[in-house]
Amino acid sequence: MPRIRYHVAASLDGYIAGRHGEFDWITHDPTIDFAALFAQFDTFLVGRRTFELMLQPDAPPRPAGTRTFVFSRTLPDTVPVPTASLVREVSQATVAPIKEQARKDIWLFGGGELFRSFLDAGLVDTVEVAVIPVLLGGGLQLLPQPARQAKLRLTGHRVYPSGVLITGALDWLIPPAFGEEYVALAKKAGDRAELTVIEGAGHFEVIAPGTQAWPTVEKAVWSLAKPNSQ
Repeated sequence: MPRIRYHVAASLDGYIAGRHGEFDWITHDPTIDFAALFAQFDTFLVGRRTFELMLQPDAPPRPAGTRTFVFSRTLPDTVPVPTASLVREVSQATVAPIKEQARKDIWLFGGGELFRSFLDAGLVDTVEVAVIPVLLGGGLQLLPQPARQAKLRLTGHRVYPSGVLITGALDWLIPPAFGEEYVALAKKAGDRAELTVIEGAGHFEVIAPGTQAWPTVEKAVWSLAKPNSQ
């Protein structure tokens, strides 16, 4: 069953956009494989304001073969994009058909208010935050208030050379060149193990804490050389 994943960039103090809606504070890291990220999704869920940003002339195009569902009570009954559909409310009944037709995971693209609505309805499967090393001091919150408390379990994180820290689904955090090896390590560590992926100058490291598989060690570390590294 496709998962609904809230994957978003946020400042260290918990904002997903600046006071005026700006995003120029987001660090550009050329080592982040956005093509691999987008390839995991064929469905995007957005609110009205995010959808309006997607319609701007300078907005990047949506990947071919994907569909967008716009959740809004105020937009007209038709939307000016052939591959977009309008949904009036967030509920199990309205989201179930979207999940049934998806063949890949579903990206809860934003914004924060839509995330809050999905969270309240119990419809979010993973929360994946790219923590940008900056303090904004104000702006649009990752989870706007008021909001209910929700406990999460860390399943993996990866640190990039730029200082960006991404938490979330293991299959996205795994460096593609070593996918099979890392998946094997994850299975050995167990579903409840926290995995850390650290990218160095010429290698990747995977760190897993001691588990039932290795009851006598505190953690296990694997290092694999990058392709074409010396």
